[in-house]
Amino acid sequence: MEENCKLRNWDELIPDALGLIFSHLPLQEVLTVVPRVCKAWNRAVTGSYCWQEIDIELWCNRCHQSDHLDRMLQLLINRSSGSLRKLSVTGLQNDSIFSFIAQHAGSLKTLKVPRSCLSNSGVVNVAEKLSSLTFLDLSYCCKLGPEAIQAMGKHCKSLTEFSRNMHPLDVASVVSHDDEAYAIARTMPKLKRLEIAYHRVSVEGVLKILSSCIFLQFLELRGCWDVQLDNKFFKEKFPDMKVLGPRVIGFYDMINDWEDCCSDYFSDGSDYLAWEFLEDGEMGEYEFEHGWDDNFYADRVNIDREPHIWPPSP
Repeated sequence: MEENCKLRNWDELIPDALGLIFSHLPLQEVLTVVPRVCKAWNRAVTGSYCWQEIDIELWCNRCHQSDHLDRMLQLLINRSSGSLRKLSVTGLQNDSIFSFIAQHAGSLKTLKVPRSCLSNSGVVNVAEKLSSLTFLDLSYCCKLGPEAIQAMGKHCKSLTEFSRNMHPLDVASVVSHDDEAYAIARTMPKLKRLEIAYHRVSVEGVLKILSSCIFLQFLELRGCWDVQLDNKFFKEKFPDMKVLGPRVIGFYDMINDWEDCCSDYFSDGSDYLAWEFLEDGEMGEYEFEHGWDDNFYADRVNIDREPHIWPPSP
């Protein structure tokens, strides 16, 4: 049986299969190592097969230059060729790159842009282009308000999951988030999951959401200290709904909760920035600078270039 079995070369796999395999590799490997293996692999990673789902949140935690982030998004989204279904990125610094995302969002279902410096006008202007979204994460976007939320809800008719968590330090001076709660209630009736941790929302605001979003299955209210609704209320009125909060029970739970929030702001450095290390594992300034030259952002990698500038193939 073994004699009749024919082995198939990796470079003969269809691009869709290669793309699925490469999607499980770190971003650094997909962009710098895989294209150097062979022409078939180069075509796979420079085509749309690998980029229907783009998750660069970990990489963004160590990328502190907005122009690098913008260029990376432009590179990867252009490679998706209109087939982008999921995008996870953090720390967008301007409305223009958000507008670029919206212009290529024809197939986009999931959009996560936490900790981004977006304005209400910037979101309102492009909300119509994001109408296919079913999942939206605008957590820790401190400049956004009810105008942006209402615009997204108005145009994203199929939205079923919405995350709008905040950090306790960011809401210390906020008097009320009820206007956001009312915007959610008015425009997002199909929600099944809603997260509004540490919002300064009142009981009236939460009740408005509960009465309007009748399909809710999960509601996160951690840190919403003004919501005086106990477990008995939810069990009687909404027995099938899972509610987290509003009170953080127990000292250790509170510590873990703060650690989770703070981890979003202070990375432990375990996720290295792509192209930051030499082959022996030591940080190298030259490699990092070279990784961002104009050739890096080309639509296709020229595999005939001198190999010494690339990491070794596996």
